[in-house]
Amino acid sequence: MVKIRLKKFGTKKRPCYRIVVQDSRKPRDGTTIEEIGTYDPIAEGEQFSINEERAKYWVSVGAQPTDMVRKLFSTKGLNK
Repeated sequence: MVKIRLKKFGTKKRPCYRIVVQDSRKPRDGTTIEEIGTYDPIAEGEQFSINEERAKYWVSVGAQPTDMVRKLFSTKGLNK
């Protein structure tokens, strides 16, 4: 199954995340199909950017967002 989930990068105690489309059997930081956005929880105002067109495409072809990504989508109005 293909999932839309967070891929961690950044330094220790200062995480940043990329929103990626990835096979659910791959490890969190493994190879991805496509990167569609970023999320920085530490930055003021929780910086979040996403390519809305690609996110809608992946959801339409059956990719399942994880719980955290679903919450981020709802802040942008990308609910299923």
